Amino acid sequence: MCIRLEVREKHSPPVTPDGRYFVVRGRLWRCSNPALSAAERERLVHELMLARSAKGRAMRASDAAGREAARKRVDAAKHALGERGAVWWDDGAPDLNRHLAKNTPYAGWFASIEEEKRKR
Repeated sequence: MCIRLEVREKHSPPVTPDGRYFVVRGRLWRCSNPALSAAERERLVHELMLARSAKGRAMRASDAAGREAARKRVDAAKHALGERGAVWWDDGAPDLNRHLAKNTPYAGWFASIEEEKRKR
């Protein structure tokens, strides 16, 4: 999830210049739809966290049916947030979710932020 902020925390992952992805270990992950209201985003993130917690409990209890139900809740929340399913932008750009940044049109941008990190 990413919410584009003017001032980001020191350790937050880098966000592509267009705000569509954040990068973790060189891989692009789709951000939440910025058109969601703050209240709706908060509600969906809360549901996502509850679903993830339920999945963990089910796995620890070896409850396959509970795990599957929780996985479906996680997936539904991520779809509603815009992190999965149809992309939330409308300019025809492809979905590069889970691609290595170095193999995408973001390669130059990613190389420049990696270079900045090495200089520090």
